[in-house]
Amino acid sequence: MKKIYQSRNIEEMDLLRITMQRSGIPVTVSEKSGVLELWLIQPDYEAHAMQVLNDFKTNPPPPETMQVRRQTGTLSSLWRMLAQQAGLFTFIVALTVLSVYVMQWFIAPEPTLRALLFTPGGAGPIDWGQPWRLFSPMLLHFSAMHLIFNLFWWWYLGGRIELQFGTYILVAVTFFTAVVSNYAQWAFSGPLFGGLSGVVYGLFGFAIVVAWRKPWSPLALPPALIVFMVGWLLLGFADVLFVNMANEAHLAGLLSGLLFGAIVRTLRLGRKASW
Repeated sequence: MKKIYQSRNIEEMDLLRITMQRSGIPVTVSEKSGVLELWLIQPDYEAHAMQVLNDFKTNPPPPETMQVRRQTGTLSSLWRMLAQQAGLFTFIVALTVLSVYVMQWFIAPEPTLRALLFTPGGAGPIDWGQPWRLFSPMLLHFSAMHLIFNLFWWWYLGGRIELQFGTYILVAVTFFTAVVSNYAQWAFSGPLFGGLSGVVYGLFGFAIVVAWRKPWSPLALPPALIVFMVGWLLLGFADVLFVNMANEAHLAGLLSGLLFGAIVRTLRLGRKASW
């Protein structure tokens, strides 16, 4: 990331951030010692961002426009905050997971499970004529807590990956880690499982590798988060938690995410890319 502007004026910074995002430029805002800092997430947008910034400073908005932040409601502010943290694919997956949860629990439980479990009806061998089953279990969730936990981490990690590397990379790492983690869970524990957590651990592993020794990267994870995720994985294998854990899916997702991240990082370094 690169800092391109700073200000103590909250309304000005909020309006500048909105202007940048409406121009298709991925930015985020942080605060340091009372100063707001605008950061460019992807360096490829630097020329466009500087042009928008110069236009913004040359033709400042009228005073009444600067009050946009105060005039917006809490709901719209929350929506803008969420929207700036994710891309289209992140939205699509989150919406699909929520829709499947409603179908699974309130509208058509049995048909939904039959359609999305790793093997038809939760038994028998893999049906290679239905390839969607290799990744469809990631859409199933078996409690509200399970759903909320996975969607939070999906948004946090998936959104950052999509903004930093683009939609194609997020799609690729999502389906790769979903297939690997689902197959591992099926092979070791059978077909009755579901959830995004295998993918979440895959995104976690991907982020660790691509942001290694790059503390400025938006994918650089706080040490406390890394400790939590690894500790949660170990506790699952120790079988001391109050919920049933898809331990094999978590481990396989993590390992496949590490591998995918290593491939992406190697290819980008080979092209001498700056990120």
